[in-house]
Amino acid sequence: MAEPQMSGSFEPSSTLTCPQCGHQSKDLMPTDACQYYYDCKGCGALLKPLPGDCCVYCSFGDVKCPPIQMSDCCGGCTSTIGSGRTPPLARRRRTRHMELETN
Repeated sequence: MAEPQMSGSFEPSSTLTCPQCGHQSKDLMPTDACQYYYDCKGCGALLKPLPGDCCVYCSFGDVKCPPIQMSDCCGGCTSTIGSGRTPPLARRRRTRHMELETN
């Protein structure tokens, strides 16, 4: 499947720094959605965005996510910020993540 084309320029990768162990990992960010969960490759901590941020890259990365860079953040993340609810896409990804852990 081809990556979606975005107008303008953006940085496709970001270096995440775990707030618990300080491990750094440079990763390619998804361009079609905000990533709500991330497993630290150093200590295994489950990272979630800080209040006011749409994804883990905006909270713990050195580069904001592509939707924010392009001033086009997904509607699913901004409507749930600070509400205590998990965006629907993030719930699906977390459920899939949990399925992979149990297999």
